[in-house]
Amino acid sequence: MRIRAQVRRALTGFGALSLLALTACRGNTTGQKTEKAVPAGPQTVEVVKVVEQPLDVTLSLPGELIPYQTVALYSRVTGFVKTITVDRGSRVRAGQQLAALEAPELVAQKAEARSKLQSAEAQLAVIRSKAEATASTYEKLKAASATPGVVAGNDVVLAQKAVEADQGQIASAQQNVEAARQALNSVSDIEGYLRVTAPFSGIVTERNVHPGALVGPTGGPGTATPIVRIVESHRLRLVIPVPEAYTAGVTNGTSLTFTVAAYPGQTFAGTVSRISQSVDVPTRTMAVELDVNNADGRLAPGTFCQVKWPVRRSTPSLLVPNGSVATTTGRTFVIRVRDGRTEWIDVKTGLASGPLVEVFGDLKPGDEIAAHGTDELRAGVSVQVKQVKRA
Repeated sequence: MRIRAQVRRALTGFGALSLLALTACRGNTTGQKTEKAVPAGPQTVEVVKVVEQPLDVTLSLPGELIPYQTVALYSRVTGFVKTITVDRGSRVRAGQQLAALEAPELVAQKAEARSKLQSAEAQLAVIRSKAEATASTYEKLKAASATPGVVAGNDVVLAQKAVEADQGQIASAQQNVEAARQALNSVSDIEGYLRVTAPFSGIVTERNVHPGALVGPTGGPGTATPIVRIVESHRLRLVIPVPEAYTAGVTNGTSLTFTVAAYPGQTFAGTVSRISQSVDVPTRTMAVELDVNNADGRLAPGTFCQVKWPVRRSTPSLLVPNGSVATTTGRTFVIRVRDGRTEWIDVKTGLASGPLVEVFGDLKPGDEIAAHGTDELRAGVSVQVKQVKRA
């Protein structure tokens, strides 16, 4: 019994010691928590420097291939289509006959004009014969008048006047002949209009008439549609509507590349040949034309293209990492750190150059800005900076 009592007393003492030890540990833990609750120092912010360097970016702009030349051919005279030798897709040469017309009234007009010319020439011949006879009589009278009393002086004067009158009639008859000849030539020229020819080499893209159709000059009967339409396809124009912000730095003679959907993975080239030098107000773009060699005929007029358009600034640009620019509903800004305090600097962004973006605002090269822009970092806060390597 004594032994059991001693064991109980020993266990009771051990429990008391354990309780004291546990209480001491809890007290130490409370002290540690109190030390951690002490306010921390200024927040550490990773910063990068604003850099200044030339901007050299290539954009992809849409463009359209159009024919270098295109024309819709109408008849210059009213007539009926006799024959037409081409159709859609036909390749033609400059001066090649495409269609023949017929106009019976022109045949009658030409015959009438030829008859008038012949009549005028006959009248001229009669007047010349009469003038020659009058001139011969005058010469004889003049020779005879050298002998006194043989010919009256008045007869010589009358003969001279007759010669002068005949010369006037000859001049008038010559004018009539020339007028009749011009009238005949005019009808012959109009008759030549019955042949419709190609003004340049190209491809027929449209045919709207068939033999027997009535055609005529613009504004007359039979002019609802052209006879044919021709485009020059061995040389094309690539028209690019360039936004006004990207029009600087490109001059005539610059070679640009482009792609088309019909030939994926292939690149074509053209040369800047015409710049409109005027911004279209509704679209705020400037039209730029490239000359494209299409001798193999692979590219089709009307095709849309994606053009590699280089953008260069006349002066170096300020660039910052993309992540440094913060955007809220009301503003776009970067956070500059100066003398250990933050500032919100409003900026406008420009073009991206890899991991950097062009910015415009109250910044200068070498300014330190937060590497990660966020509106959670308020302006006027004291911070510590940590330099990070720029991408």
